[in-house]
Amino acid sequence: MKRIFLIFLCFGIFSCKGDRSPDNNSKKTSTDSLNTEDLIPDALTNSTPVVLNLQEANKLAELPLNCIDTEYPNKLGQTLENKEAMGEPHELHPAFYGCFDWHSSVHAHWSLVSLLKRFPDLEKKEAIRESLKRSLSSENIQAEIDYFKREESGSYERTYGWAWLLKLAEELKTWEDPLGEELSQNLQPLTDLIVNKYIEFLPKLNYPIRVGEHTNTAFGLAFAYDYAEATKNEKLMEVVKKRAQDFYLEDDDCPVSWEPSGYDFLSPCLSEIDIMRRVLPKNAFSLWVDDFMPQLKNEDFEMEVGEVSDRTDGKLVHLDGLNFSRAWVFYALANQYPETFGHLKSLANEHVSYSFPNVVGDSYEGGHWLGTFAIYALKESGNRPKA
Repeated sequence: MKRIFLIFLCFGIFSCKGDRSPDNNSKKTSTDSLNTEDLIPDALTNSTPVVLNLQEANKLAELPLNCIDTEYPNKLGQTLENKEAMGEPHELHPAFYGCFDWHSSVHAHWSLVSLLKRFPDLEKKEAIRESLKRSLSSENIQAEIDYFKREESGSYERTYGWAWLLKLAEELKTWEDPLGEELSQNLQPLTDLIVNKYIEFLPKLNYPIRVGEHTNTAFGLAFAYDYAEATKNEKLMEVVKKRAQDFYLEDDDCPVSWEPSGYDFLSPCLSEIDIMRRVLPKNAFSLWVDDFMPQLKNEDFEMEVGEVSDRTDGKLVHLDGLNFSRAWVFYALANQYPETFGHLKSLANEHVSYSFPNVVGDSYEGGHWLGTFAIYALKESGNRPKA
């Protein structure tokens, strides 16, 4: 009976146009969101949070700043249509050739923009600005578009790289700086191409991909939804909402005890929760969680951190990323619905505290991407340095 009511409630809401009620539905996950600590009992916030301050931001900025021009080693992930299609990374991807692979280069650029927006007095702010301007020129972006338009590139970076491209576009579009406006305009043709790819692809995907790595459908939907919401792209938003509802609304009893798999950097269960908290109104989401993962509402809920045995192994170090991605879901839930999920902040803090000391100074296997995951998790936490 509850499932029937939930489906009815969702259909009724999705059939209506307009914004969601801020009391019930607004996401409160950005660093500019209201402080919800007063709504969470002290006993549930006893884990010391990691707070991103200027000193740490300077350290984290070094990772993407150093890697976006590091061409080798490189994993192209390319399907060759002929021998003429071969080329060096900087020739194939003049904007996003560094940081080992395309998607890592994209989110390295996001990291630099995000840090510069939050900490305008970064030590290497001028070097960062010059690097961004050099990478994201209109000429370089056109070359990226040309690559995506190759006959053999239809599924290139689907949907993980697509998601990070839209997250970069969102970050640039909301940067109140002349450089941000310039780079946003340069990136817009590629952004539009990726939006169209989402709109064309999602209706054809009959079944979601429920894994802990790049192809996870829920992760790709969540970042696409954020871009659509930030830019008021109603067409993309409705496609994402519909597919999320089609894929996940009737899911029950997510087997979270099976997690993590050996190479996970995303939680299949929590990634699904992360998109559904965005697209469902408060009451519907609460009912859905009761069926999907009811233990989340238990104030004694625990989840052990993912333990990394060898941080020089590019696959095993994924588990540090898992700790950060779990944390950003826990933080987002706690900030959006503190009365129900506020206790998850301490669990998020535990996950971040385990992996954060290993980000700076890590081997290239982790350093080229883990900084981004740390930055995003701390951004979702809403914790700011005290004056």
